[in-house]
Amino acid sequence: MPHCLIEHSINLDGDLLVQKVFLGALSTGLFEPDGSDIKVRSLGYSSYMTGPKKSDFIHVALKILSGRTSEQKLSLSNAVIEELIALAYNDVSITVEVVDIDRDSYRKVIQT
Repeated sequence: MPHCLIEHSINLDGDLLVQKVFLGALSTGLFEPDGSDIKVRSLGYSSYMTGPKKSDFIHVALKILSGRTSEQKLSLSNAVIEELIALAYNDVSITVEVVDIDRDSYRKVIQT
């Protein structure tokens, strides 16, 4: 059920980043085997600062239901960052965080 939110500098290919983050999350085995519960979206920024100069960046927030172990969260963040590192970008800051969604208050409705 993860919500994978990618923020990145606008000149990076958001569709490619979505694919890589999806593959990283899927590879962990923490979610449905076909990936049907993995949601990934990207948002490219043209207005941002990265210290004194404007450098490319990728930041991924992996929002998952609470209850996972620290080892599972580490496995997830490692799998996603490895997929992004494999893109072999130059001079790009890549960060990944895992954020717990409170299981007791989370609600989901699929309207048909």
